[in-house]
Amino acid sequence: MPTISINRDILFRSLGNSYTEEEFEELCFKFGIELDEVTSAKQIILKEQGTERSLGASDDIIYKIDIPANRYDLLCLEGLVQGLKVFLGHTKFPLFKAVDPSGNFQRLIIKQSTNSIRPYAVAAVLRNIVFDQNTYQSFIDLQDKLHQNLCRKRTLVAIGTHDLDTVEGPFTYEALPPESIKFKPLNQTKEFTAAQLMDLYSSDSHLRHYLPIIKNSPVYPVIKDKNGVVLSLPPIINSEHSKITLATKNVLIECTATDLTKANIVLDTLVCMFSGYCQNPNTVEKCEVETQTGQVSLYPTLGYRQEIVHVDKLNRLVGIDETAANIADLLSRMCLCAEADSHRIKVNIPPTRHDIIHACDIYEDAAIAFGYNNITKILPATNTIASQSPINKLTDQLRDQLAQAGFTEALTFSLCSAEDISSKLRTPLDSIPAVHVSNPKTLEFEVARSTLLPGLLKTIAANRNMPLPLKIFEVSDVVFKDGQRDVGARNCRHVCVVNYNKSPGFELVHGLLDRLMQLLEVPFDSTGIKGYKLQHSEALTYLPGRCAEILYKGVVVGKIGVIHPETVAAFDLSLPCSTFEFNIEPFL
Repeated sequence: MPTISINRDILFRSLGNSYTEEEFEELCFKFGIELDEVTSAKQIILKEQGTERSLGASDDIIYKIDIPANRYDLLCLEGLVQGLKVFLGHTKFPLFKAVDPSGNFQRLIIKQSTNSIRPYAVAAVLRNIVFDQNTYQSFIDLQDKLHQNLCRKRTLVAIGTHDLDTVEGPFTYEALPPESIKFKPLNQTKEFTAAQLMDLYSSDSHLRHYLPIIKNSPVYPVIKDKNGVVLSLPPIINSEHSKITLATKNVLIECTATDLTKANIVLDTLVCMFSGYCQNPNTVEKCEVETQTGQVSLYPTLGYRQEIVHVDKLNRLVGIDETAANIADLLSRMCLCAEADSHRIKVNIPPTRHDIIHACDIYEDAAIAFGYNNITKILPATNTIASQSPINKLTDQLRDQLAQAGFTEALTFSLCSAEDISSKLRTPLDSIPAVHVSNPKTLEFEVARSTLLPGLLKTIAANRNMPLPLKIFEVSDVVFKDGQRDVGARNCRHVCVVNYNKSPGFELVHGLLDRLMQLLEVPFDSTGIKGYKLQHSEALTYLPGRCAEILYKGVVVGKIGVIHPETVAAFDLSLPCSTFEFNIEPFL
């Protein structure tokens, strides 16, 4: 889940009400988001499209709020305030309009040469907008959040924002050899070629991550105005010439993309969130985009669509018994304009709610607005005799014994990033039978975990200021590809233990492993045929000479050892760790 940081005082001022921390946390829970952390900001940082500069000290209270990964409209102060005010009934959800300009359309012409690198582009204009320091910062932050989340670190979509009064249309989007592209990039004092920029930003902490997207291509995408002035080199950097400032009145927004649908979602989200600051609130000026085939389309689309849901089905699936009028009111509080029509509800889905794909998404919003705690608990309609599955019973018994041994249980996410199970563990990704999520909402949840170790190391990193030693464990499922299963994957129940201290403490985890085997009534057997034994092994995740395989009845079920220093450092840790992890299913 992405997290946004918002100044508490500005948030409450925008909401028109003040809350205690407990009251606001309760409001967030009811709305389907979570107040994750409250901090005191000692320094204000102004981000200017890729650079940072300090503006001085501050003691402002900052709320860090977890937002669902599919709610792109809540990733900024404007969207969050709008959603909460509609939810509380303080205002109605606005109607967003894409309008024709008073004069000629701004046109973006896409050349054939872009087909080989980033073939799509969309554009819009925010006319007569008024920025102050807070709204400007929010405008930049939303772009950054979208880049990291929906845009997949700019690989799918890259956003460019420009002061329209400093350039002249029509604009051209083309792909050229890097040596032929020359301009003054954002916050630089001299011109560079695109090839030189690859070297300039190779050590930049922010921009270097985006260089591989185009670096090895023979041509780079570039946007120019009528006079040949470069506006941006997507997806890397914008031009200093057209950068927006607090004095900017007219903003040209362009999104270049490898996925046209994502580009539309990004553009709709961005213009809807900040069109409220325009002279004509909630209106966006259309732009013409001419494709490689000569077809001209108008953007943004700001499309509204209608879904019909049936009251009986919604009540049955959610577990409530409400009238059509009440359900329509619940949905309207979730920014879905709904009208009751006897046993049906017409739901108008605005351009800010691209997360509504199916009727079940509407049912979920109705449940959130009704309140999950308000749904009446009922007994099942059928009689059953329950019993605990053997694997879960063994899991509970192991948890109890590990806790008695002085270890603290952690419960980590079943999904993680690809680098968590590969590069951070010094293991090639193609050697892991990992299950990949085909369309992940965030880079933090790209694959199903194939080991419990990364989650425990990240837990230690989040608690590394706690007194040492940190001794934690987890007994949960991991997932592997399996072509023999009908779903193409299988779950395995693993137990993992990590000891983090000034010394590795390998003898501690080794002793704990022996204790678990004793409790499982598995004898030590030097042959490994009738019981268990440890066998020397080398794995890249572990320190050389400090790793062993755990064998049970001649089959490798896990590993034990001291974690390699590079792996420790990859998880932002500085002290040695020892660990073991093994599959408990063979012991049933």
